[in-house]
Amino acid sequence: MSYTANPNSARVAEMIDEAVVIPVLTVGDPSSAVSLARALARGGLTVLEITLRTDTALAAIEAIAEALPEVTLGSGTVLNRDQLQASLDHGCRFAVSPGATSALLDAAEAVGLPLLPASANAGQAMALAERGYLRQKLFPAEPSGGVSLLKSLGEPLPQIRFCPTGGIDVAKAPSYLALKNVVCVGGSWVAPKDAVEAGDWARIEALASAAVALGRRA
Repeated sequence: MSYTANPNSARVAEMIDEAVVIPVLTVGDPSSAVSLARALARGGLTVLEITLRTDTALAAIEAIAEALPEVTLGSGTVLNRDQLQASLDHGCRFAVSPGATSALLDAAEAVGLPLLPASANAGQAMALAERGYLRQKLFPAEPSGGVSLLKSLGEPLPQIRFCPTGGIDVAKAPSYLALKNVVCVGGSWVAPKDAVEAGDWARIEALASAAVALGRRA
């Protein structure tokens, strides 16, 4: 079966296909959010996902969007229309969900915020592709089967490309990035909690640079 990308998925592709690594960030202190984003951007990571797991996430997103317009911001752990709308209103250019429901997909299309929805198996991936979502997050990547699962999905579902997230670190990332159906990976290792709390932006910049150096597969 041939699938056709919908406009939302095509816009996501434009934003993430050259990202290599998307930092997945849970920001507790919005006052450090701009410094964190600036360090990651200096290291070459300019597509960031801020999860909506804290009460300060939207404030952090707004601060980064205002200070660093060159950074492409996405909100993560998005579950409903209100979060989609708030993400858009605070400066996000895309949203990421840990799964997908018809209601969430309908809301993303109504709000007009491009969504990177998640699948964890072939059936879920196919259901999303039927709605035109040809860029998907594989989540949770490692528990779902990781590299082996993605290899098995490659031939029967060649039009779908993934951003696997969940349990991936700097050691595991290259195996994912070597796959033809992987456009980038998501991970939190580039912004360790202790480095963020200490304001060790030089360390975070170095980790970002190392992530970029993982490079692209041929």
